[in-house]
Amino acid sequence: MNGADAMIKCLEAEGVDIVYGYPGVAICPFYNSILQSDIRTILIRTEQNAAHAASGQARISGKPGVCAVTSGPGATNVITGIATAFADSIPLICITGQVNSELLGSDVFQEADITGAVESFVKYSYLVKDVADIPRIFKEAFYIANSGRKGPVLIDVPIDIQNATINKFKYPEEISMRTYKPTVKGHAVQIQKVIKELEKAKRPIICAGGGVLLSDAKEELRAFAQAHQIPVVSTMMGIGAMPTNHPLYYGMVGNNGKPYANKAMNQSDLLIMVGARVADRAVSQPDLITQNKVLVHIDVDPAEIGKNAGPTIPLVGDAKNIFAEFLKQDFESDYEQWIASLEEYRESMALKRNPNPEFVDPAAFITLLSEKMPKDSVYVADVGQNQIWSCGYHVVKEGDFLTSGGMGTMGYSIPAAMGAKLADTSRLVVAVCGDGSFQMSMMELATIKQHHIPVKIIVLKNGYLGMVRQYQHFTYKDNYSVVDLSGSPDLEKLAAAYDMPFIRVFDMDGV
Repeated sequence: MNGADAMIKCLEAEGVDIVYGYPGVAICPFYNSILQSDIRTILIRTEQNAAHAASGQARISGKPGVCAVTSGPGATNVITGIATAFADSIPLICITGQVNSELLGSDVFQEADITGAVESFVKYSYLVKDVADIPRIFKEAFYIANSGRKGPVLIDVPIDIQNATINKFKYPEEISMRTYKPTVKGHAVQIQKVIKELEKAKRPIICAGGGVLLSDAKEELRAFAQAHQIPVVSTMMGIGAMPTNHPLYYGMVGNNGKPYANKAMNQSDLLIMVGARVADRAVSQPDLITQNKVLVHIDVDPAEIGKNAGPTIPLVGDAKNIFAEFLKQDFESDYEQWIASLEEYRESMALKRNPNPEFVDPAAFITLLSEKMPKDSVYVADVGQNQIWSCGYHVVKEGDFLTSGGMGTMGYSIPAAMGAKLADTSRLVVAVCGDGSFQMSMMELATIKQHHIPVKIIVLKNGYLGMVRQYQHFTYKDNYSVVDLSGSPDLEKLAAAYDMPFIRVFDMDGV
């Protein structure tokens, strides 16, 4: 077999069932070999969306998503998708074709130093120099991508390496990397310190980040919170860690979060941050969360602990393992008075809205949509005002909420929804976007049609880049610049062009 055949064998050994991508000469050996496999290929209409689709699949399946693109512009186009996955710790394997090894550095046609270009946005990258290294590199790549703090790994394979003969193919059964051994089990002494603080605390709260979902720790966190009646808030990426209507859940924190969730976090005397970076969108003033309280920071990545706020108790490990250990601990707790105070905040600080009845109220629309969706549905929010409405008013039951949190990448929702649907075809998947973000990935309507991917798409149309316009309204006193979306397509005609059903709603009576 040749190197391309070996690459496919590696993907089969890892249980990969779908590869998203866009071919070109430098990746053609790979796409020729994949014809002999049962692995399904999905032709994406622009490379960035190959990574987004692989991200959507990874977030639902729990396994790394895979995309494969050609060299030069194919590789550089996929960078935004890689950066989006890196910012949210989504496991991806990104395969890029490359020019002949002997021509590297010669500035030949469609050559780009992609391993150098993505250095800031990957957990690790490989430039394959010897065809015999392919099995080891792929085994390592999948292990790195889906262990510790998860993230994207890039494998750049020159075309001559893809065509070279591999004399002996053996996919490694185990992996042992001397310099990469992530800690997943929390230190027993630190766990005991947390329990002792919970015994002393009067106003504890858990802030759940995306790491809770990535480590599949939802059930453990919910069980622990329920057993000891500990209130929970979440970051944007942690939405779904608790059901929205759970009595112990007080919503999303941050600039665009619930006022009572922020007040709860600020007034707590014990804050347990788990799987969250303590980044600016969730905590605008990190110093505040260390004042007059004990801060416990739990994260699988030791580099994140203390980066933005110094914790009283650092605890390195995987959230699932740590909460499983917490559940084994027996301690006395009584937070009834604290919860009563939080309920008062929830009631008194609820936002009072006065929407214009002549238009669709996006907040009410999203809540109604949530009520109609099956309990295990997947809701994919894009970026912009639609994301903020979605975070505030989508009701998670037993399903998943996906969005681009760390990078805030417009155009994420449609390709990510495609990947999510292909990861689990039994579940309803809905992408919600604005008319700005929709136009960043509307070319994927062709992919949806070609590959019969039944996702629902909601476009909240206001004719502007709404989030930027809102910022300009407050900051520049209505001095609007480059936010008018005039010239946008007629979505009914666009839907007809792709032979898709279309419904237009003008006001709440039509909802």
